[in-house]
Order: sequence, then structure tokens, then C-alpha cells
Amino acid sequence: MLNIIFSLIALPYAPNALEPVISRETMEYHYGKHLQTYVDNLNKLVAGTEFEAMPLEEIVAKSQGAIFNNAGQILNHNLYFLQFKPYEDPKFETINPKSEILKAIIRDFGSFGAFQAEFEQKGTTLFGSGWVWLAADKEGKLVITQEPNAGNPVTKGLKPLLTMDVWEHAYYIDYRNRRAAHLHSLWQIIDWSEINRRYTE
Repeated sequence: MLNIIFSLIALPYAPNALEPVISRETMEYHYGKHLQTYVDNLNKLVAGTEFEAMPLEEIVAKSQGAIFNNAGQILNHNLYFLQFKPYEDPKFETINPKSEILKAIIRDFGSFGAFQAEFEQKGTTLFGSGWVWLAADKEGKLVITQEPNAGNPVTKGLKPLLTMDVWEHAYYIDYRNRRAAHLHSLWQIIDWSEINRRYTE
């Protein structure tokens, strides 16, 4: 019998809580099927290997091939789904002006609007499938990275803070091929208190 090492994360909101930004149907496929498949695959792949006892981030930093791909996708999706809060109204959330993450964004990008524009541009122009990330280096400086496929900034020694998934399965049901519209809409459900926690911890 296969030892279950990794399991599907529990969501802190209902499957329909992100509508209309992300539909219940997309959540059922993206979270319920795609992420579950990565979890199942990784449990099979690491059984009896040196990676069996490692935390997820360490596996991503040290592995290659199929183990890296599945571990990376689990880590990426965990950070992705846990950065959201239920949709409340059509206005974008204003970040706490005293938060450390906002101060860092303004310091490193000039303004919050400039940060958003660069983030969306890098997400829209990433060729093929992958992820766009806001990450921090060891000194706390913020950078935006484009990571193809299952890539994660931890492989570059960076701390991942915020991400947008640009694999088509993340948005095609709701937005068809309109990746840019999908990326722009996600700001409405970002839980900035969680992003600030990741930055300051």
C-alpha cells in the first residue's frame, strides 16, 4: 500500500467563493483534479527515495525531472490557492498603507500601479505554460520572475510571495484565450495580508 506523504491542501474558502473572478467549475478542475494529480504522482515518485522525508520546498530546490515537475506544481499551486480571499465587491483591495509589502513594492517598483503593470506584462508575455512571481531576495528586495512550466523562485534562492498561474487550465474555462484579462482580474481576490505575512516571516 502506497504511503501518503503529501496530500491536497485544504482551502480556507468555499469552491465558489472566488466567483466571478474564478468560477466554481474552474476550481473543481484546477484544484480538485489537476492539483490532486500532482499530489498522487509525487507520492508515487518519492516513495523509497531520498526525497521521501524532505519538505516540499527542499524537494523543489534539489530535484530534477518528474519529481521536480510534480513537486514544483504542488508548491506553486499551494501558494497560489492560499493567496486568495473570497470575492467581495468589484473594487480592488487597497493594501494597508503601513504594510511592509506595500512599502517594499513602492521602493522597488516606484508605485503599486507600476508593479501591477509589470507583473501583468510579464505574465502575459511568458511563452507557453508557467508562472509569474513576485519574490524577494535575502535582503528583502523584490523582483518579478517568469518561470516556465513548474518553475519556482526557490530554485534561484528567492522567497516566493505572490504568483499567477498562466497554464491554460487555470483560466480557459472562464476566459478562453484571454490570458491578460484573467491576470488583471486576479488582483480583486488577492489576500494582501497573506502576501505581507510571507514577506515578513
